[in-house]
Amino acid sequence: MADAGSGKTGWRATGHLLGLVAPGVIWIVVFLVAPAAYLMSIAFMTNGSYGLPELPFTWAAFKQLAGYGFLGWSPANLYVVGRTLVQTVLATGLVVVIAYPVAYYISRAPARLRPLMLLLVVVPSWTNQVIRAIGWMNILAPGTPLSDLAAALGLISPHMGLYPSQFAVALGLVYNFLPFMVLPLYAVFERLDTAQIDAARDLGAGVWGAFRHGVLPQTLPGLLAGTVLVAIPAFGMYVIPELLGGGKNLMLGSLVARQFAAASNWPFGAAAALIMILATLAGLVVLRRLGRRLGGDAGVML
Repeated sequence: MADAGSGKTGWRATGHLLGLVAPGVIWIVVFLVAPAAYLMSIAFMTNGSYGLPELPFTWAAFKQLAGYGFLGWSPANLYVVGRTLVQTVLATGLVVVIAYPVAYYISRAPARLRPLMLLLVVVPSWTNQVIRAIGWMNILAPGTPLSDLAAALGLISPHMGLYPSQFAVALGLVYNFLPFMVLPLYAVFERLDTAQIDAARDLGAGVWGAFRHGVLPQTLPGLLAGTVLVAIPAFGMYVIPELLGGGKNLMLGSLVARQFAAASNWPFGAAAALIMILATLAGLVVLRRLGRRLGGDAGVML
């Protein structure tokens, strides 16, 4: 009887656990797994007469993404992929360079000022992304002080603005994603053990050596978390490249959006989106191995 009672209790606990987990699993399957599977199937379909996917399955969309068309081969699409990678790496690197001192300074500020300083970092992200991009368009337009200064320094031609340009796109990405790097770094800086930094300096390490051996290993979890939060959405960004680039500095997110809208080529758009997903997964694998090599701690694993 005791075994039967314990068995019923075990089944009840299992049923209760499944009942708790089921809504989340259903949500993930319906809104993540199913759309991703449908997108993958579209990528291998044929482009129909009106841009809608249809059978049979083919590699035509991926060949088109690689630059092969009825007029021969063109590197235009590969340039878009390369430009997207360069802009993502550049924006992420600049965000890291800016966020490290900002997060450190906030973590060392008086306790009563830290919430206010963090609020000042986060508040701009509460504004609609389109509005922020339009704001930068006005700041970087021809005839503005920044554009006039750049022209006086010989960086741009006279009567031309810093917008639209790749510089404007990079600046917009850095401005948009800076809070997503500052907050994780601030969280780890609050727990920073300064004794390790002092030990490195006592052993003769310079500024870079103290940072490499005393600061970086301790802040690596926040750095990797911030990199994921910045690089992944920046790689697929649409609004900022489309507005600040003036439609001239095409990135992968804009290319995908145009295939589902004006170009009416769903298989090609799905193939480009699938490449974005695979590139994101590859980036996560690289970050995980980098964290394991630099930190060697389960706490930095993604």
